Amino acid sequence: MATEQEKESMATESASLKSDVVFDQMKQHLETDAGKEIVKNTGLVYEFHIAPEKLGYNEIIYTVDLKKGEVTKGPYKGGNPDATFSFKDDDFVEIVLGKLNPQLAFMSGKIKIKGSLSAAQKFSPDIFLKLVKI
Repeated sequence: MATEQEKESMATESASLKSDVVFDQMKQHLETDAGKEIVKNTGLVYEFHIAPEKLGYNEIIYTVDLKKGEVTKGPYKGGNPDATFSFKDDDFVEIVLGKLNPQLAFMSGKIKIKGSLSAAQKFSPDIFLKLVKI
């Protein structure tokens, strides 16, 4: 019989997020010449915690390593990321599509940031806007 924590973990693993499409497309983009240029100019590691409905619950974690040019599902394994962002899935997609201003989202509590704020500011949603088709 599964415990409550195991059930929550299983629900998280099977949850499909709108954001999954964004990270899949970013992975492909980083393999292009334009993507390699982003890696060359950024050189930082970001972790994204995407919650289906409520920040801090059932989050799916993605690592965007702009040192190596990789996007992986799961926490960063090379130490601490330079910055960690927490979003609700819908809010993340709104930012990516340019419908929600990241600064306003942060000030209203829709984004939580841990780590270096200067590193966080270097991660621009413009990176997503050029490649995402949701």
